[in-house]
Amino acid sequence: MKTAHDLVAAAKSRIQEVELQAADAAIRSADVLIDVREADEFHAGHIPGAINIPRGLLEFKLSNDPALSARDINLVLYCKNSGRSALAACTLQEMGYLKVLSIAGGFEAWSAAGKAVETPELPAFD
Repeated sequence: MKTAHDLVAAAKSRIQEVELQAADAAIRSADVLIDVREADEFHAGHIPGAINIPRGLLEFKLSNDPALSARDINLVLYCKNSGRSALAACTLQEMGYLKVLSIAGGFEAWSAAGKAVETPELPAFD
C-alpha cells in the first residue's frame, strides 16, 4: 500500500520543481501564481500576487475558468512545503497543461528565506 509520502515522491519524479533561488524569476515569468493550500493557510500569509485555489478544487476551477483553461499558460504552484503542489502539478500535467512548476520547499522555505509575504488586513470595526 502506498503512503502519502510515496505519492508525493512519485509526483516529484514526474514534475519540474523550481528551487527557491530561482523562484522569483519563475514567478515573474508566470501567467498565474497559485497557492494550493487551504483558505485559512492562505489568509494567514501568502506569496504576493498569488491566487488561492485549494488543491481539492484546482481541476474544477481551472476547467471552468476561461482565463485559466488554456493549456499553454505558464503556471507556478506552491503549498506549505511542496507536497501538495507536487501532486497538483502532476495532475495538471495529466490534464494537458504544458508549463507547470512547483516551488521546492513551498511557503515554509519562502518565508524562512525572508522573502516577501502578504497578509491580508482585516477591516477595523471601530
